[in-house]
Amino acid sequence: MKNTTELKSSGTRLGMRLRHARLVQEMTLKQLAQKVGCSESLLSKLENEAASPSLAMLHRLAKALDTSIADLMAEDWVADAPILKPEQRQRKRFLQRNKKGGIELENLTWHHKGGLLQGNIHIIEPGVESDGLIEHHGEEMGYVLEGEVELRLGDDVWRLTQGDSFYFPSQVPHGYRNVGSVVAKVLWVNTPVTF
Repeated sequence: MKNTTELKSSGTRLGMRLRHARLVQEMTLKQLAQKVGCSESLLSKLENEAASPSLAMLHRLAKALDTSIADLMAEDWVADAPILKPEQRQRKRFLQRNKKGGIELENLTWHHKGGLLQGNIHIIEPGVESDGLIEHHGEEMGYVLEGEVELRLGDDVWRLTQGDSFYFPSQVPHGYRNVGSVVAKVLWVNTPVTF
């Protein structure tokens, strides 16, 4: 059985970590809202776990709070062995604003602070896309396991199908969407740890 966690569930304690990071930076809700381009009301809902952020919003929050998404979402995992069995993998679900579907990330690596490498399977429902373009420090590579995905890198758009792979520096604004009629699965590796 897979462990699926919605970001707004209390199990992730994302709201508490967001509030803590904001207070460490000595920012008010208003100041942070202006930095990330959203309302104070939305930030309050995120901190109180009454709303779930998009991937793009998480990137903006992490950047504004001088932290990483991985640290904001860190679970208390301890690697007993270098192997991670399917039933041990954490899943994090990001819902689209219109609630028509979402993106789920299945962790393939144990998370630990200071880690340099992270692997996930991005499970993308048909018609769903990342929320805008994101950019951050690092490098990324991926391999399409199933389905059809459109990858946007800056002004360029690439259509990828099963068996296609990609690589790009994370500083290039990037995003993706499932352009097929079935769930798409993409093996995605980042360095340093992003989620």
